[in-house]
Amino acid sequence: MTETDTPLVDTHFHVYLKDMPLTSWAWHHPPEDASAERFIEVMDQHGIGFGVIAAASLHGQYNDYVIRSLRRHKRLRGTVFVQPETDMYTLERMKADGVVGIRLFFRRVPNPPDLRSPEYRLLLRRVRDLDWHVHTLVSSPMLPEVIEAVEGAGVKLVIDHFGKPDEQLGVNCPGFKALLAAVERGRTWVKMSGGFRMPSPDSARSYAQALLRVSGGERLMWASDWPFAAFENRVSYAQTIADLRDWVPDAATRRLIAGETPMRLYFSD
Repeated sequence: MTETDTPLVDTHFHVYLKDMPLTSWAWHHPPEDASAERFIEVMDQHGIGFGVIAAASLHGQYNDYVIRSLRRHKRLRGTVFVQPETDMYTLERMKADGVVGIRLFFRRVPNPPDLRSPEYRLLLRRVRDLDWHVHTLVSSPMLPEVIEAVEGAGVKLVIDHFGKPDEQLGVNCPGFKALLAAVERGRTWVKMSGGFRMPSPDSARSYAQALLRVSGGERLMWASDWPFAAFENRVSYAQTIADLRDWVPDAATRRLIAGETPMRLYFSD
């Protein structure tokens, strides 16, 4: 990409330190620190103006490092994991620190929560009142149910990594079809990210093309997924930017996806 065609906002990356506590079901053990300061350097090297920290499932409710990073770097926003009983005052303080939503992570998680339970209905109402969003990655068969519950609560929904479609069914899997329909309804956004986690470059390209056909570029966003957990030595930041150009050949649409839309969603304050 040329300097004038660089993404303005990276909407999904992780920051953590090797010595941070891990959940008992953590699927990955980071080989090195991925500090906020290190990522700021990466952003500056590639001309990225703003970033959105995705709460890492590895650390569960330990949001401390993310929140402290948001306080230090006003170019950043972030999401957090919270217990459903988290009170309004705590959530409002998080918002003041730069938190813009909660993350619900359903992949590899033992006993995923019931979003229709009274405690999660209460949490989703608080998320709605704060004008936050739910940020999620969920196994494709569960995605229609999650979309229905979050939409039913009147909450904005952001889905990671193209919705991680079923590898065998691809664009024809029910989860991906539910994602496309949700984007059309106007309260769901999708991150074009994690192409290196897909079965092949062709499959990632097919997901991008389907999303572009449905949305015209609206409610889509780009992300690097730095530091590429479990792929640390196989992916470069520059490659993730190149992927965006491959998926979205039109420069104006890329500016919408990597600039205008995430600025409105995450930085409108």
